[in-house]
Amino acid sequence: MVFQSLPRCPLVDAIEGATGSAYSHCGIVVKSNGKWMVLEAIGPVTETSLYAWVNRGRGGAFDVYRVALSDEKMTRFIAEARKYLGRPYDVRYQLDDERIYCSELIYKAYLAATGEEIAPLVKLGDLNWKAFEQTIRQYEGGDPPLDRMMITPVAVSTSPKVTRVKD
Repeated sequence: MVFQSLPRCPLVDAIEGATGSAYSHCGIVVKSNGKWMVLEAIGPVTETSLYAWVNRGRGGAFDVYRVALSDEKMTRFIAEARKYLGRPYDVRYQLDDERIYCSELIYKAYLAATGEEIAPLVKLGDLNWKAFEQTIRQYEGGDPPLDRMMITPVAVSTSPKVTRVKD
């Protein structure tokens, strides 16, 4: 898996600020037709060349993490993630299947492949959301849903189920 900081905008600032992490985006590295790609939810869920993915991030910086899975479970993890190809991006960070956000893609694929959570869900209200209330209200069209459960890029990256291999 790969993690990065996207170019600054109000949504990216809210993700990074509320979670206290430089990570605002993540994806799954896969080999597709002999090319290294990143399976990601950034618009619709898609496969982006690793080169384009790296260059999209601030300063081209990224970190690489490995999840310890058997070959069989890794194959299933990737297959489960690919089931979401084409789904639109979820700017409200809901855990439904209609729209998907980046860390949700990893979370749901891992859960389906292993029967376990890759990392625990957190409530929006437990994050440092207050400084980003205006942005949250804009995307929500109303009050911040403080009881909403979500999965964040930093939660995935700090899970004991993953190991950093490059930063």
